[in-house]
Amino acid sequence: MTVRTLTTHGAGLPARRPVRHRAAPESLRLVHTAHQLLAEAAAASSPLERYAGAHLAALRAAAAVLAARTEPAAGGRRRRPTSAWLLLPDVAPQLRPWADAFAAGAGRRAAAEAGQRDAVTAAQADRLVADVRAFIAVVETTLGMPAPLEPYGPPASVASTRS
Repeated sequence: MTVRTLTTHGAGLPARRPVRHRAAPESLRLVHTAHQLLAEAAAASSPLERYAGAHLAALRAAAAVLAARTEPAAGGRRRRPTSAWLLLPDVAPQLRPWADAFAAGAGRRAAAEAGQRDAVTAAQADRLVADVRAFIAVVETTLGMPAPLEPYGPPASVASTRS
């Protein structure tokens, strides 16, 4: 759980008090949902369903980080919707390669959800499932959850462009 220190002014002297974030249970729930969605995606027979489901699982994992690292809008007012992939690097810069890779696949996910048969191949869907599995493990580590059994680097789609 992240602890931030706020400065308060009383009697002219700054005092420090820890403020605990409320997001830990929500983050855990979102990571659990990401695992469930990924399992469903991996079991899907259609590449379109595998791709769309895996991308949705990645979004849930990103939401877990955002829930842990951001504060709700002041006064309960909602902010304009913003892509999780745009927000993620601001709160977890080490996740930028993942955010960029998943943002690049958002259009393909929309096409897959729309049922466009040529939107993704079986190999692309399988690669995304593997990337999302690794991303969820990285998110778990980022949130201080137990470390994955094996180290994961950036998504294969990003790593292959760096060679």
